[in-house]
Amino acid sequence: MPGFDLIIFDCDGVLVDSEIIAAQVESKLLTQAGYEISAEVLAERFAGLTWKDILLEVEQESEIPLQASLLDKSEKMIDQRLARDLLPIEGAARAAALIPGKKCICSNSRTARLKVMLERTGLAPIFGKNVFSAQDTPDVRTKPAPDIFLHAAKEMQAKPANTLVIEDSVHGIEGARAAGMRVVGFTGATHSYPGHAEKLTEAGAETVIHRMSDLPATIEALSAWSELS
Repeated sequence: MPGFDLIIFDCDGVLVDSEIIAAQVESKLLTQAGYEISAEVLAERFAGLTWKDILLEVEQESEIPLQASLLDKSEKMIDQRLARDLLPIEGAARAAALIPGKKCICSNSRTARLKVMLERTGLAPIFGKNVFSAQDTPDVRTKPAPDIFLHAAKEMQAKPANTLVIEDSVHGIEGARAAGMRVVGFTGATHSYPGHAEKLTEAGAETVIHRMSDLPATIEALSAWSELS
Protein backbone atom coordinates (compact mmCIF):
# COMPACT_ATOMS: atom_id res chain seq x y z
CA MET A 1 0.00 0.00 0.00
CA PRO A 2 2.32 2.75 -1.17
CA GLY A 3 1.53 6.41 -0.90
CA PHE A 4 1.34 6.97 2.85
CA ASP A 5 4.29 7.62 5.13
CA LEU A 6 2.24 6.84 8.22
CA ILE A 7 -1.16 5.52 9.33
CA ILE A 8 -2.43 7.03 12.59
CA PHE A 9 -5.18 5.35 14.60
CA ASP A 10 -7.25 6.99 17.27
CA CYS A 11 -7.73 4.51 20.11
CA ASP A 12 -11.07 5.08 21.87
CA GLY A 13 -13.89 4.17 19.51
CA VAL A 14 -11.55 3.04 16.73
CA LEU A 15 -9.42 0.25 18.19
CA VAL A 16 -11.24 -0.34 21.47
CA ASP A 17 -14.95 0.02 22.30
CA SER A 18 -14.38 2.40 25.21
CA GLU A 19 -16.32 5.54 24.28
CA ILE A 20 -19.67 4.13 25.42
CA ILE A 21 -18.17 3.06 28.76
CA ALA A 22 -16.79 6.55 29.39
CA ALA A 23 -20.08 8.13 28.29
CA GLN A 24 -22.08 5.96 30.69
CA VAL A 25 -19.90 6.96 33.64
CA GLU A 26 -19.67 10.64 32.74
CA SER A 27 -23.38 11.05 31.99
CA LYS A 28 -24.23 9.53 35.36
CA LEU A 29 -21.89 11.93 37.18
CA LEU A 30 -23.18 14.97 35.28
CA THR A 31 -26.81 14.01 35.93
CA GLN A 32 -26.06 13.62 39.63
CA ALA A 33 -24.46 17.09 39.58
CA GLY A 34 -27.63 18.62 38.11
CA TYR A 35 -26.91 18.49 34.37
CA GLU A 36 -29.19 15.76 33.04
CA ILE A 37 -27.79 14.03 29.97
CA SER A 38 -27.90 10.49 28.61
CA ALA A 39 -24.85 8.45 27.67
CA GLU A 40 -25.97 8.46 24.04
CA VAL A 41 -26.29 12.25 23.85
CA LEU A 42 -23.00 12.77 25.68
CA ALA A 43 -21.20 10.44 23.27
CA GLU A 44 -22.67 12.24 20.27
CA ARG A 45 -21.81 15.73 21.52
CA PHE A 46 -18.50 15.21 23.26
CA ALA A 47 -16.78 12.13 21.78
CA GLY A 48 -13.10 12.83 21.32
CA LEU A 49 -12.83 15.44 24.08
CA THR A 50 -11.14 14.96 27.44
CA TRP A 51 -13.33 14.82 30.56
CA LYS A 52 -11.81 18.12 31.68
CA ASP A 53 -12.86 19.81 28.43
CA ILE A 54 -16.34 18.31 28.71
CA LEU A 55 -16.72 19.72 32.22
CA LEU A 56 -15.60 23.16 31.05
CA GLU A 57 -18.12 23.16 28.20
CA VAL A 58 -20.95 22.00 30.47
CA GLU A 59 -20.13 24.67 33.06
CA GLN A 60 -20.14 27.40 30.43
CA GLU A 61 -23.40 26.20 28.92
CA SER A 62 -25.36 25.48 32.10
CA GLU A 63 -23.70 27.81 34.63
CA ILE A 64 -23.81 24.87 37.05
CA PRO A 65 -20.65 24.88 39.20
CA LEU A 66 -19.04 21.46 38.90
CA GLN A 67 -16.72 20.20 41.62
CA ALA A 68 -13.09 19.57 40.73
CA SER A 69 -13.39 16.20 42.46
CA LEU A 70 -15.44 15.01 39.47
CA LEU A 71 -12.19 14.80 37.50
CA ASP A 72 -10.61 12.13 39.71
CA LYS A 73 -13.91 10.41 40.44
CA SER A 74 -14.64 9.88 36.78
CA GLU A 75 -11.14 8.64 36.00
CA LYS A 76 -11.29 6.01 38.74
CA MET A 77 -14.78 4.84 37.78
CA ILE A 78 -13.91 4.59 34.09
CA ASP A 79 -10.67 2.72 34.80
CA GLN A 80 -12.63 0.19 36.87
CA ARG A 81 -15.19 -0.32 34.11
CA LEU A 82 -12.53 -0.61 31.40
CA ALA A 83 -10.63 -3.23 33.38
CA ARG A 84 -13.82 -5.26 33.69
CA ASP A 85 -15.82 -4.65 30.51
CA LEU A 86 -13.59 -3.34 27.70
CA LEU A 87 -13.69 -5.15 24.35
CA PRO A 88 -11.70 -4.50 21.17
CA ILE A 89 -13.45 -3.19 18.09
CA GLU A 90 -14.29 -6.24 15.99
CA GLY A 91 -11.61 -6.81 13.37
CA ALA A 92 -9.36 -3.99 14.60
CA ALA A 93 -6.36 -6.14 15.46
CA ARG A 94 -6.42 -7.99 12.14
CA ALA A 95 -6.91 -4.81 10.12
CA ALA A 96 -4.07 -3.00 11.88
CA ALA A 97 -1.75 -5.99 11.53
CA LEU A 98 -2.47 -6.26 7.79
CA ILE A 99 -1.42 -2.67 7.14
CA PRO A 100 2.31 -2.56 6.29
CA GLY A 101 4.63 0.32 7.00
CA LYS A 102 4.61 2.81 9.82
CA LYS A 103 1.59 3.03 12.10
CA CYS A 104 0.92 4.56 15.48
CA ILE A 105 -1.80 5.66 17.89
CA CYS A 106 -2.69 9.27 18.73
CA SER A 107 -5.12 9.64 21.62
CA ASN A 108 -6.46 12.08 24.18
CA SER A 109 -6.42 9.29 26.77
CA ARG A 110 -3.69 9.07 29.38
CA THR A 111 -0.67 6.86 28.67
CA ALA A 112 -1.42 4.60 31.63
CA ARG A 113 -4.99 4.02 30.44
CA LEU A 114 -3.84 3.41 26.87
CA LYS A 115 -1.41 0.78 28.11
CA VAL A 116 -4.14 -1.04 30.04
CA MET A 117 -6.62 -0.91 27.14
CA LEU A 118 -4.14 -2.10 24.53
CA GLU A 119 -2.85 -4.93 26.69
CA ARG A 120 -6.35 -6.07 27.67
CA THR A 121 -7.48 -6.20 24.04
CA GLY A 122 -4.31 -7.77 22.63
CA LEU A 123 -3.45 -4.73 20.51
CA ALA A 124 -0.25 -3.73 22.32
CA PRO A 125 2.19 -5.84 20.24
CA ILE A 126 0.89 -4.36 16.98
CA PHE A 127 1.88 -0.80 17.90
CA GLY A 128 4.73 -1.36 20.36
CA LYS A 129 6.06 1.97 21.63
CA ASN A 130 4.37 3.98 18.89
CA VAL A 131 1.57 5.23 21.14
CA PHE A 132 1.19 8.98 21.73
CA SER A 133 -0.97 10.57 24.42
CA ALA A 134 -1.93 14.23 24.11
CA GLN A 135 -2.48 14.41 27.87
CA ASP A 136 1.01 13.16 28.68
CA THR A 137 3.09 14.88 25.99
CA PRO A 138 4.63 18.21 27.15
CA ASP A 139 3.58 21.35 25.27
CA VAL A 140 0.93 19.44 23.30
CA ARG A 141 -2.72 20.45 23.36
CA THR A 142 -5.41 17.79 23.25
CA LYS A 143 -7.68 17.23 20.24
CA PRO A 144 -9.28 19.06 18.46
CA ALA A 145 -5.91 20.87 18.35
CA PRO A 146 -3.59 19.34 15.72
CA ASP A 147 -0.63 19.11 18.10
CA ILE A 148 -0.60 15.38 18.87
CA PHE A 149 -0.87 14.48 15.18
CA LEU A 150 2.02 16.77 14.25
CA HIS A 151 4.05 15.45 17.19
CA ALA A 152 3.51 11.87 16.04
CA ALA A 153 4.42 12.68 12.44
CA LYS A 154 7.66 14.27 13.61
CA GLU A 155 8.52 11.34 15.87
CA MET A 156 7.70 8.82 13.14
CA GLN A 157 9.53 10.85 10.45
CA ALA A 158 6.45 11.23 8.28
CA LYS A 159 5.14 14.12 6.22
CA PRO A 160 1.71 15.29 7.46
CA ALA A 161 0.43 15.51 3.87
CA ASN A 162 1.36 11.84 3.38
CA THR A 163 -0.25 10.70 6.63
CA LEU A 164 -3.68 9.06 6.94
CA VAL A 165 -5.67 9.19 10.18
CA ILE A 166 -8.48 6.85 11.30
CA GLU A 167 -10.92 8.74 13.56
CA ASP A 168 -14.40 8.23 15.01
CA SER A 169 -15.07 11.77 16.29
CA VAL A 170 -15.65 15.18 14.78
CA HIS A 171 -13.10 16.68 17.19
CA GLY A 172 -10.45 14.17 16.17
CA ILE A 173 -11.08 14.73 12.48
CA GLU A 174 -10.87 18.49 12.95
CA GLY A 175 -7.48 18.06 14.60
CA ALA A 176 -6.18 15.76 11.89
CA ARG A 177 -7.36 18.05 9.10
CA ALA A 178 -5.81 21.05 10.87
CA ALA A 179 -2.54 19.09 10.86
CA GLY A 180 -2.82 18.79 7.07
CA MET A 181 -3.56 15.06 7.13
CA ARG A 182 -6.13 12.95 5.30
CA VAL A 183 -8.81 11.15 7.30
CA VAL A 184 -10.96 8.04 7.17
CA GLY A 185 -13.97 8.17 9.49
CA PHE A 186 -15.10 5.11 11.48
CA THR A 187 -18.59 4.43 12.82
CA GLY A 188 -18.38 0.81 13.99
CA ALA A 189 -18.22 1.33 17.76
CA THR A 190 -21.14 0.92 20.17
CA HIS A 191 -21.46 4.66 20.74
CA SER A 192 -22.18 5.38 17.06
CA TYR A 193 -25.45 7.21 16.42
CA PRO A 194 -27.79 8.09 13.51
CA GLY A 195 -26.13 10.70 11.33
CA HIS A 196 -22.65 9.86 12.67
CA ALA A 197 -21.17 9.18 9.22
CA GLU A 198 -22.58 12.41 7.83
CA LYS A 199 -21.05 14.43 10.67
CA LEU A 200 -17.65 12.83 10.12
CA THR A 201 -17.85 13.61 6.42
CA GLU A 202 -18.80 17.22 7.12
CA ALA A 203 -15.82 17.48 9.49
CA GLY A 204 -13.44 16.45 6.71
CA ALA A 205 -13.31 12.65 6.41
CA GLU A 206 -12.73 11.61 2.79
CA THR A 207 -14.69 8.41 3.32
CA VAL A 208 -16.34 6.63 6.24
CA ILE A 209 -16.29 2.91 7.04
CA HIS A 210 -18.45 0.95 9.47
CA ARG A 211 -16.45 -2.29 9.53
CA MET A 212 -12.78 -2.39 10.43
CA SER A 213 -12.35 -5.27 7.97
CA ASP A 214 -12.86 -2.70 5.20
CA LEU A 215 -9.90 -0.57 6.30
CA PRO A 216 -6.99 -2.22 4.42
CA ALA A 217 -8.82 -2.03 1.09
CA THR A 218 -9.91 1.54 1.83
CA ILE A 219 -6.32 2.60 2.50
CA GLU A 220 -5.17 0.90 -0.67
CA ALA A 221 -7.85 2.69 -2.70
CA LEU A 222 -7.01 6.10 -1.21
CA SER A 223 -3.33 5.48 -1.84
CA ALA A 224 -3.99 4.58 -5.48
CA TRP A 225 -6.18 7.65 -5.88
CA SER A 226 -3.33 9.81 -4.52
CA GLU A 227 -0.93 8.44 -7.10
CA LEU A 228 -3.37 9.12 -9.94
CA SER A 229 -4.23 12.67 -8.85
